[in-house]
Amino acid sequence: MIQRFLKNYLPRHRNRWNQRLHIVGVPVTFVLPVVLAVRGLEWYWPVGCFFFGYLLQFAGHVFERNDAGEVIFLKKLLGMPYTEYGPESECSSNSDCRDDSRSD
Repeated sequence: MIQRFLKNYLPRHRNRWNQRLHIVGVPVTFVLPVVLAVRGLEWYWPVGCFFFGYLLQFAGHVFERNDAGEVIFLKKLLGMPYTEYGPESECSSNSDCRDDSRSD
């Protein structure tokens, strides 16, 4: 399961700015809201952190020049075209990816 996740995740996050924004954005999205809620802060602090963290991650995909996973899911559902891999990736939707989880 982890290998499958990495095989999809790594080629979609090659750009350094995308990686940096995800390093900050993922904990702000998923860890910080829980900590703030447990500490008893007003509801808008955890909710604000959740949305701000996602905003950082979506901004990273602007640098990567591909769609975020949630956007891909919605576009697939609606039958719209989507960009899964950015130009820095050696992948396309119809090919086997070369990524950091394999050694060639």
